[in-house]
Amino acid sequence: MEYLEFKISCSQEFSEILMAELSEIGFDSFLETDNGVDAYIQEDLFDRVTFQEVIDRYQELASISLIEGKMPKVNWNEEWEKHYDPISIGSEVYVRASFHAPREDVNYDILINPKMSFGTGHHATTYLMLSHQLEVPHEGKSMIDIGSGTGILAIMAYKLGATHIEAFDIDNWCVENGNENFALNGMENVKMGHGTIREVKPKGPFDIVMANINKNVLLDEMEVYMSLMKPDAKLFLSGFYAHDIPDLQSQAESLGLQLLSQKIKDNWAAIVFEKV
Repeated sequence: MEYLEFKISCSQEFSEILMAELSEIGFDSFLETDNGVDAYIQEDLFDRVTFQEVIDRYQELASISLIEGKMPKVNWNEEWEKHYDPISIGSEVYVRASFHAPREDVNYDILINPKMSFGTGHHATTYLMLSHQLEVPHEGKSMIDIGSGTGILAIMAYKLGATHIEAFDIDNWCVENGNENFALNGMENVKMGHGTIREVKPKGPFDIVMANINKNVLLDEMEVYMSLMKPDAKLFLSGFYAHDIPDLQSQAESLGLQLLSQKIKDNWAAIVFEKV
């Protein structure tokens, strides 16, 4: 099966947005690069009209330029290994692939073999969510990871002592990869589900609810998140810009949630609320 390759140069903050948009129209593999993102799709699934609509939507905002090519055969592991470096959050967390040597001087070692899924820890939103997790007790808690991607936040919860973990994503590729990553980290009893929160219909209630998606989805689903929370439960949200915080805070407070903390990195934000 031949793949089409699109080397997309864009503003850094739009790489993940473009990956999300393109995954909705059939693109199944991505590589984040220094200049933007390389996107791949099976040739027989490619619809040029819908692709061009996405590019036109962000052309000016993201300063997009692209080069189109064809790849008859792709070794995905080899490709992303060229671009994947381990990351650290101080001396607390080390996120690495299986081909990287572990570090003995960190408290939490997380294995992630992303295989083109979202959430390697390199994007600011994932980094911010991990940072928030380090500040909230997880020992003996129940946790749900909504839009789990590689499963990294669920894995962090497991490392921090959460005893009941659920996770799901709308992307089949993420579900497959997430389950592989769970197994790598000793989480054989956790299986990632497939679908939106309204399709999966998790039962709850949970002590910790996490969603790293995008502003519009978070606003649309926040009432559902609220319904899954125990008294005093924490809600972690990310996937939006710092200037979007007031909109999310307003909706959260209207539902009876109280802002506990917020973090900002590279203009991206992550916030934590508590049910009061």
